[in-house]
Amino acid sequence: MKKGKIFVVGFGPGDREHITKRAVDALQQSDHIIGYKTYVELIEHLVTAKKIVSTGMTEEVSRAQEAVKQAEAGHIVSVISSGDAGVYGMAGLVYEVLIERGWKEETGIAVEVVPGISAINSCASLLGAPVMHDSCTISLSDHLTPWTVIEKRIEAAAMADFVIAFYNPKSGRRTRQIVEAQRILLKYRSPETPVGLVKAAYRETQKVILTSLSDMLEHDIGMLTTVVVGNSSTFFYDNKIITPRGYQRKYTLGDEQQIWKPHQRLKKEAEPWALDQVTGEAKTGYEKIETIKSKPIKLKTQEPPNTKQNQKIISEKSSVEMAQMALSRVKGETIKADFIVQQKIESIFEFAVSPGVSNKTITPKQMQLLAEVVGEDGQLEYTPDHRFYVKIPTDNPNNVIEKLKGSGLYVMPIGDVLNLKACDFCYGEKAESIPYAEEIMETLGGMKLPKELHVGFNGCGMACYRAVFDDIGIVYRKKKFDLFIGAKPVGRTAHAGQPVAEGLDPEALVPLLTKIVKEYKENAHPNERLFKYFKRVKKIAHFTYQDMSSKIKIEEAPCGD
Repeated sequence: MKKGKIFVVGFGPGDREHITKRAVDALQQSDHIIGYKTYVELIEHLVTAKKIVSTGMTEEVSRAQEAVKQAEAGHIVSVISSGDAGVYGMAGLVYEVLIERGWKEETGIAVEVVPGISAINSCASLLGAPVMHDSCTISLSDHLTPWTVIEKRIEAAAMADFVIAFYNPKSGRRTRQIVEAQRILLKYRSPETPVGLVKAAYRETQKVILTSLSDMLEHDIGMLTTVVVGNSSTFFYDNKIITPRGYQRKYTLGDEQQIWKPHQRLKKEAEPWALDQVTGEAKTGYEKIETIKSKPIKLKTQEPPNTKQNQKIISEKSSVEMAQMALSRVKGETIKADFIVQQKIESIFEFAVSPGVSNKTITPKQMQLLAEVVGEDGQLEYTPDHRFYVKIPTDNPNNVIEKLKGSGLYVMPIGDVLNLKACDFCYGEKAESIPYAEEIMETLGGMKLPKELHVGFNGCGMACYRAVFDDIGIVYRKKKFDLFIGAKPVGRTAHAGQPVAEGLDPEALVPLLTKIVKEYKENAHPNERLFKYFKRVKKIAHFTYQDMSSKIKIEEAPCGD
C-alpha cells in the first residue's frame, strides 16, 4: 500500500504574502487538509485537496488523530496551524498521537514540520521593534496547564525583566487570567511600561493598539489578541515600541560623542566582562559573579539550601568550566546541582456522576462521599443533564470509580461520548420503559464518538423531558417507541429531530440505535454533530434526510438600529 505522509504546516499570520513557499507546496501536495475552521478558511484558496476537514477550537486531539489515521491509510495530509506549528501549534500533538501508536521515524509514515512566522514575530513587526532583547512567550490558557504554574512563569519572567508576549490572553469564559497577569507584572515594572495589543495581525480585521501596562485592560483583548509587554528599557517613539538591542553601557544613543565607535564595541577593552576569544575565559577580576542583590523569594514547595537574606553566591568556575557542565547535562552525565526546579506533573481525572438512568435523587451519604472524593483541590459542576462533572487530581482513578460505584452512583466518561438523558419516569411510576433505557446505557453509554451525542429518552407520550430536541430522541408511547433523529437545539435555524420511526417494537430499539451510532462513529468527520452528518450524507441506516429547519425572516429594527 502507498505510504502516507503528514505535513504539519505553520502558515504564519494568515495572509498570502507571509506564508512560505514550502508551506504552499506542502498544502498543494496534500489530498487531505485538517485544521481549525477559521484557519481552513484563511488558506482554502491555496489548496486543491480532495477532502478538507475543519473542526472547532478545542478539537486539537481529534484533528491529530484524524491526520494519523488518514496518513496510515496512504494519504498525504496537511495539519495546519496559524503562526508556527511548533509554537502552541499542532506539531507536538501529532507526534504524541504517533508515539502512542508506536511510530518510529525510520519505519513509520513520514512527518515534516513546515515552520511559519509565529505571532510574537508578526506582531512585533507591526509594533516597531519590541523584541530586540531577551524575550519569552507565555500562554494564559489554563485549559491544559494549571494556573498555579502559569503564575510562577509570569512571576519569573517579570523578575528577570523579559519582554513578554502573552498568547491566548482572554476568551469569553476566561477573563481573570489577563487581570492576574497585569497584577503580577505591576509588582516589578513601572505602570508606564509600553504594551502593544495586536489583534489578527496581517488579516483584514487587524487592529494595533499602543498602551501602557497600567491602562492595557481598558482596551478590547480577546483570543485573537497577542499582548506584547516591554521590559524596563523599552520605550515609545513616534507610534512605535522600541526595546534597545543591548546594554546602555555599550553605546549611548543621542550623545554627541560616543565613547566607543561601533567597530570598537567588539574589542575586549570595550567589554571586559566578555569571554576572551583565545582562552574562552573571562578577563581577570570579572570571574566572580555576585548574583543576589534583593531579598530572596520563598517558594511554597522548595527553597534553595541557603536562605539567608542578601546572601552572596560566588562562582569560582571559569566560563569554560560552566560550558563543560552544560555540555555534560546535554550528554546525560550526572552533575550535582545546588537547586533544581522541577514542576510537578499532575494526573487529572475527569468524569461524570449521576444517581442513575431514571433516578434523579442523590442521597446525603452519596453527596458526602462525592465531596470527600473531590476534596479541596478538585472541581464539581452540576449540569442541566442531571449529573455532576468531576475534575480531580489523582494517580489512582480506579480506586475513585470503585468507591463511587460502591455507593450506587453511575460513573461515566465525559467529552465526545454518547450520553443518555432520561426523564425520571414520573418518579418511577411509569416504569415500563425503564429497562430499555438501562439497556441503552449499558450497550452504548460512554462510547467514544466524533462529537458528543445526546440520546434523550421519554417514558410517555407527553415527552416533557424534551427528548425530541436531542441528537436522538426516543419517546415511549402505547407500549412502542417513536424515534427522532438530528435535532438542532440552538441557533436561528433550531428545530426538533426528524421523526423517522413510529410504533417501533421494543425489541428492535437497541439494535437499531446501535446501527445508527456505529454508522455515525465510522463515517462522521471529527467534531461533526449528528444533524450535520445526517444533512451531509442524506441517509442514516434506512432513514432519508429531510430538512426540518424553518427559514425565519427577521424584521428590520426601526431607525436602522
